[in-house]
Amino acid sequence: MKSKMHLAIDIGASSGRHILGWQKDGMLHLEEVHRFPNSMTQTDGCLCWDVDALFDEIITGMKKCAVLGKIPVSVGIDTWGADYVLLDKNGNRIGPAFAYRDSRTEDTYSEVFKCMPEDELYARTGIHKLVFNTINQLMAAKIKTPHLLENARHLLMIPDYLHYKLCGAMKTEYTDASTGGLLNALTKNWDDEIIARCGFPREIFCELVPAGTVLGELTDDIKRVVGYGCTVVMPPSHDTASAFLAVPAKSENSIYISSGTWSLMGVELSSPITTDAARIAHFTNEGGYDFRIRFLKNIMGLWILQSVQREIAQGISFAEIADLARASQYDGLIDANDERFFAPQSMTKTITDACRENGHAEPQGLGDIARCIYRSLAASYAHTVKQLESLTGKRYDYINIIGGGSANMYLNELTAAACGMPVLAGPSEGTALGNIVSQMIAYEDLPDIATAREAIRRSFDIREILP
Repeated sequence: MKSKMHLAIDIGASSGRHILGWQKDGMLHLEEVHRFPNSMTQTDGCLCWDVDALFDEIITGMKKCAVLGKIPVSVGIDTWGADYVLLDKNGNRIGPAFAYRDSRTEDTYSEVFKCMPEDELYARTGIHKLVFNTINQLMAAKIKTPHLLENARHLLMIPDYLHYKLCGAMKTEYTDASTGGLLNALTKNWDDEIIARCGFPREIFCELVPAGTVLGELTDDIKRVVGYGCTVVMPPSHDTASAFLAVPAKSENSIYISSGTWSLMGVELSSPITTDAARIAHFTNEGGYDFRIRFLKNIMGLWILQSVQREIAQGISFAEIADLARASQYDGLIDANDERFFAPQSMTKTITDACRENGHAEPQGLGDIARCIYRSLAASYAHTVKQLESLTGKRYDYINIIGGGSANMYLNELTAAACGMPVLAGPSEGTALGNIVSQMIAYEDLPDIATAREAIRRSFDIREILP
């Protein structure tokens, strides 16, 4: 019998790709069929996403499946979290899709806390205060573009909107919505008290559904354009939730790092930790597959290095940069979680300034800067391990690193040494894998999470790095 194919459309802040996945002889197989760039653009002085261009790329990749004669039975989309679009009464988008790095939210959290104090908000949502959280973005909209909220009848997170464009169903997927600071961590639904006290229109928030929900078939128009029909299945549509689903943990006492533009480091729990200690330590409780809790910390991640590459190392691969870092003897460190690294005018200058302020010599050249970034990330991981053990009351045996950063062996080695525990690196396609296996579970090609993770362990090369 021919293996059923499932299509994961995984869109990140810098690129997107279409990856087909299927099972054969008990092994999982992946094939990339389309890749495309993505970036924030300036629209009327604001950083925004070109969601129309993204949808065009979604269609282009789906058409390529038809050209290859590899027709998926289902498709699901995952993206970054926090960002959203507003739609009018006819289901048409109004206003731009603001990007989370836009500066319009910089001064609005004080207005949120006038509506609900920070400690009360954290106790209800378990979400760490970040400038780009959806609640803060909506407060910015209320203050700066009130006409958009007044005319809106629906709010959809970015992947929800793209699913809607494919099949016409307006639903909000739990894992992505959970990142925004508007869900109750215990009820796992919209927190009406928060919404009311912030003065947001309750009617714009759509029905919340779990990852794995079957939304329906492609619309007739989309079928005609791509050349086939298939089912739209909501994966864990927040990319980190999909990545965590794909972690082939060797031990239940494992820490996960989804390593890419961001490093999302944490553990999987059955219930949230919303204590003041967790809030002060900057941990967040995001939703996972099967309503699990991803108790984690957002660490600035390889965004810092990516920014440096764009500034001073275009044409030099990340592998070559890692080799330069390995050859360097520079010992300066920065705080990888300092907000100054979020969106500076010049990342290179900001790193140099931070090293000097910390009493270190200024880094000389790309190798020194890269070594500083890698060592600083490893030091941040080590500090986070201690915090996790204190907050959860558990000792952990392994660190599992998935995503694109798992291929960086130099960083993996530094991480194992700094944390004093083995690192299991891979698979690098963690997000797409989590997306695909959630579709397989929805189709009963796989019975449950445990079976899916065992299949991932069998099917992909997982490297172990000892401290």
